[in-house]
Amino acid sequence: MTPALVVRDMALADVDRVSEIRIRGRQSAYRGLLPQPYLDAPSVAEDAERRRARFGQGGAGVVNLVVEQAGRVVGRAAHGGCRDGEVRADDTELYAIYVDTEYLGRGVGRVLLQESVRRAGALGYSRTYLWVLKGNATARRFYERAGLHADGAEEPFEVEGVAVPEVRHLGHLPL
Repeated sequence: MTPALVVRDMALADVDRVSEIRIRGRQSAYRGLLPQPYLDAPSVAEDAERRRARFGQGGAGVVNLVVEQAGRVVGRAAHGGCRDGEVRADDTELYAIYVDTEYLGRGVGRVLLQESVRRAGALGYSRTYLWVLKGNATARRFYERAGLHADGAEEPFEVEGVAVPEVRHLGHLPL
């Protein structure tokens, strides 16, 4: 029997593992979409150091979650207020979901997404947005199956001189 997935608030003690998941996840998901030197930096240790320094500061309204299986952190999600410059009291933004590459396809991302939107809905938000690299077909399919669909907005994103467009997805809560 597979141990249950347990979602909880991220703790300072989770920072090293979360950085490992984030860096390895970026390298896997964005291979061929972003320049390799960008994917190779920062190291897990550098990312953890920056994350640790910011952890206590957080942002007002930013929710950082982790999911564990058998006591091991296997994924992370973050959501909070929209960052696109518009003030929209009814909206929230999913900033990130990263899953340990060994756990892809096991429901970890789905559990993190469900808990993120559940918490946002409980706070009275009616919509959630997220930005996804246009070429990240796997992530886009995941979000679309969950009920978040491209709404037509596209934003230029440049990494080391390479244009990498992002598309915005929108979901009405509850999904």
